[in-house]
Amino acid sequence: MRRYPERPAIVHHGDALTYRQLDELVHTLAHRLGTAPGVVAVPATHTPDTVVALLGILAAGGAYCPVDPAFPPQRRQDMLASVGCRTAVGGGIAQPGLRVVELPGTTTETRAGPDRTATGRTEPDQPAYLLFTSGSTGQPKPVVTPRRAISATVDSLRTLFGLTAEDRVLQFASLNWDTCFEEILPTLTGGAALVLDRDAHSGSFPRFLRLVERERVSVLDLPTAFWHELVLHLAEDGLALPDCVRLLVIGGEAANPARLADWAALDTGRVRLLNTYGSTETTLITHAVDLHGPLAATRDRPWAAGERVPIGHALPHVYERISEQGELLIGGPAVALGYLGLPEATADRFTEDAEGVRWYRTGDRVGRAPDGVLTHQGRLDGEFKVRGIRVDPAEVEAHLAGHPGVHAVAVTGTTLAGRSALVAYVVPRAAAVAGTLGAELRMYLRDRVPGHLVPSRITVVPELVLTASGKVDRAGSHRRHSARRAGEGAQLPEPAHH
Repeated sequence: MRRYPERPAIVHHGDALTYRQLDELVHTLAHRLGTAPGVVAVPATHTPDTVVALLGILAAGGAYCPVDPAFPPQRRQDMLASVGCRTAVGGGIAQPGLRVVELPGTTTETRAGPDRTATGRTEPDQPAYLLFTSGSTGQPKPVVTPRRAISATVDSLRTLFGLTAEDRVLQFASLNWDTCFEEILPTLTGGAALVLDRDAHSGSFPRFLRLVERERVSVLDLPTAFWHELVLHLAEDGLALPDCVRLLVIGGEAANPARLADWAALDTGRVRLLNTYGSTETTLITHAVDLHGPLAATRDRPWAAGERVPIGHALPHVYERISEQGELLIGGPAVALGYLGLPEATADRFTEDAEGVRWYRTGDRVGRAPDGVLTHQGRLDGEFKVRGIRVDPAEVEAHLAGHPGVHAVAVTGTTLAGRSALVAYVVPRAAAVAGTLGAELRMYLRDRVPGHLVPSRITVVPELVLTASGKVDRAGSHRRHSARRAGEGAQLPEPAHH
């Protein structure tokens, strides 16, 4: 931060916060938190306050734990209890027993220079942040990401993105998910400017594009699903991406080859289109490949429907291995410490080899092309990406099964109107009113889980398909009942921003 004291670090609705001002705010907050504050909860919103909180917690030696204020209260309480959180930054999280530390509101109180002796000493395996992934028990699993993982990954990403101090990077991803760190940390450790603006989340592509042009954004990091819709908007209206954009990063789910063909037909040859792959347990991006633009391999034919789009090569800090079953394993310094307080779940997904290298079993089946690039071949388990967020259908099933009107349930992933979505098939108990059960279950879930865990369609059915061993066959149940429609007129969720 001290290399570029007067350059803009964060631009929020056109107002700039310099690196000097950001440094003062961060260390003032670190001083207020005290050394080694443990897990610190932060209400995650698209504001500079959240970025200051993240950096201040890291500077104090604590672990950042974002909490979406829109999550149901019980969900927030369960999340904080599962990680032993005792401290929160700002007033947006009201939970009994939490010490609340206020953010410094302006830089005037810090101009004398904050006390940097309050900065906590840290070790490489000390937690940097805790994020939650979907869990089969109905409770989210807290992933513990160590500081060594952040250091290794951020160095790789600055190089991968080719970031310089002249870049302006849009902060688009939800601050509850780790994609936001690939926007924030490479940007602010490289002297570039991080742009936050409400127009990024307006739901209007014209407003989004005007923002990009107005703020001279050079780097965009977008969910693949959002990029798909952006490409359609540009192609259908004959528009061009603003000239200021030099790099567009996508990730979260498979890229549609039809949209790639549309993208290639636009005036986009100067823009790097970078496809990325990674998981929360392996810290941001582990694989990447340029699909189009100045650094992409030359193609002898257009992208065709049904073609598998590659997920890329391993980044320099990443070890990769492919099992006999075709499962991708990731090793090296970016692997998380495991799931906090869940030793069995940790042992199921994390292993250590004879050389002492820790590996994470991704659950993703991959193939390797002749040029060494990997392609995704599907999942080995029932997990599914909804709006770029990995979901274990068993978590949704566990919540639905807790409703007194539900006898049995199957949840699976599918594609509805071109978007990935969850669908649920529910067998009612005898006393339940089948005609209203779907609507009841939707309200029941909204009081308990985030929006991405609420199925887009809930269908009441007389029975589920079972396997030969008597277990629920999710895929078979979906095939049998997918033609049925829920009576409550379920709507697809709005596109999420990561």
